[in-house]
Amino acid sequence: MEIWINPRCSKCRIAQETLDAAGAEYTVRRYLDDPPTAQELRDILTRLGLEPWDIVRDGEQVAKDLGVKQWGREGDADRERWIAAMAEHPILIQRPIITADDGHAVVGRSDEAVRSVLPQA
Repeated sequence: MEIWINPRCSKCRIAQETLDAAGAEYTVRRYLDDPPTAQELRDILTRLGLEPWDIVRDGEQVAKDLGVKQWGREGDADRERWIAAMAEHPILIQRPIITADDGHAVVGRSDEAVRSVLPQA
């Protein structure tokens, strides 16, 4: 299991506390220091079952500067534009993202989402 975090994010800290309390084994990726590639983003989106615009933090200043709220959301060209922006500006990526050992992934912004990646006893 891996968790993509920004250590300054309270949701990330809460997700880690939940994983720790459950005794989960995981690795931490500080995605602002170690940004994902465009291909890694494509892969994680597949695992999440989401589109890139679903995990963009459009309230970030860089999102406002880029005007992402006006970007298209149809077709491969639009999808690639969003992915390229997240690869270039990882602050745009919603957090935390947790990849489960069974292949799925979640955006762990709720306790329920974080718990969904834990192995069922």
